[in-house]
Amino acid sequence: MKLFRPMRFKLSKQNKLFTYLKYAIGEIVLVMIGILLALQVNNWNENNKGQNEIKKILKQVNSELEYNIKQ
Repeated sequence: MKLFRPMRFKLSKQNKLFTYLKYAIGEIVLVMIGILLALQVNNWNENNKGQNEIKKILKQVNSELEYNIKQ
């Protein structure tokens, strides 16, 4: 955020409202993109956890079936 602070102060002191608004909207868009990326990574991680749990359960069922067949 220190990177953007001088630009923000400069634009506000020069009374360039339109340029400042474009800058503010750009900053908001960047934050939104960051949030959406974080949510996507979280969803991907949760899906992987679910798939790993399903594989674990299927392996257990398979080993139990093999055990029961041998008995």
